[in-house]
Amino acid sequence: MRRFIKIVVLVLVSSFLLNGCSMEESSNEKLRDLEFTVVSESDIPEELMKIIEEKKTSEFKITYTDNESLYICVGYGEQQTGGYSIAVNDLYLTSNAIYIDTNLIGPSKDEKISEGLSYPYVVVKTEYIDKNVVFE
Repeated sequence: MRRFIKIVVLVLVSSFLLNGCSMEESSNEKLRDLEFTVVSESDIPEELMKIIEEKKTSEFKITYTDNESLYICVGYGEQQTGGYSIAVNDLYLTSNAIYIDTNLIGPSKDEKISEGLSYPYVVVKTEYIDKNVVFE
């Protein structure tokens, strides 16, 4: 009888632990996509532009807010030529964070590229939400 009670208790404890794990996974579930705009260099806030200029030679991932909008910036560091672009694959909200996924796209083989160093980065502007940003 004691052995039966121990087994029942073990099963109940296990089920609670497994439920806790599944609840954690669901907190990363996409609630909704976020609308955003890619900000041109001339429209980047001056303070943010200074930070980008300081960091652009290396890869960087930063956020900036003016309490009205959230700016999310991803830089890919120094590249040997021009012709690079950056794709924003996803920007979405979960219950505990904002997720952004970007990737660097190199120049195509038949594209005429500019010689000299370049520092590709993207700045996206979205609604202000007081959550951490996760860079994927």
